[in-house]
Amino acid sequence: MHAGCFRLNSRTGKLLKTSQNLAWYWLTLVTMTLTPAMAQKPPPRPVAAASAPAAQAASQATPQATPQAAAQPTASGRPNPVTLAAAQQGVLSCSSRINQVVTSLGVTESSGGTWLLPPTQQDQRLAPLALEVPTTLGGSAYISATFAPNQANGCGASYDAVFYWPQSCDEVTKQSFVGLKSLGRLKKDIAVLDGGANIKIFLMPAGAAGCVSIKRELVF
Repeated sequence: MHAGCFRLNSRTGKLLKTSQNLAWYWLTLVTMTLTPAMAQKPPPRPVAAASAPAAQAASQATPQATPQAAAQPTASGRPNPVTLAAAQQGVLSCSSRINQVVTSLGVTESSGGTWLLPPTQQDQRLAPLALEVPTTLGGSAYISATFAPNQANGCGASYDAVFYWPQSCDEVTKQSFVGLKSLGRLKKDIAVLDGGANIKIFLMPAGAAGCVSIKRELVF
């Protein structure tokens, strides 16, 4: 397995590894030629069937980095550094989807991560990504994303965003996920909240009084 660890320069936002100009040039062209739908963030979550309060709660399901730190492609079309790291390791066909997802999740120069790639044909196989993203709540969210090339929509993607809360799961539900419908429990301890057809929130008690939330989303 080919693992590509990276972190970002806090001053420049550039990867702290040798940049490959050819990959950057290719990705610049991709970013500049995205369709309007792909150039924007994913559609508002959850899907239209959910209520307005549910949509607001679902958007808060992943503790985000501060708004001013949320990375967007620059006017020159330069991609997110995570997208560039993938391209440097041979993952090109999913570049636009990777850029869409990591940008919407607030991945910035303060984030770090690693790609877990196969040793060959990296552009034709699953591309798993692990990220640590600082949040406004004073901690870090762990995000595990997977990108799949050659899908009906071009490149499929899903991710899990994991965060620890010092409050009980009941309190977390009341304060941060108001409006989401309860779907009961997976078995005994893990509660499930419905954020729409493509989003589920899982709440698992942790420690004496804490809670771990896992937001799982399938990006259509």
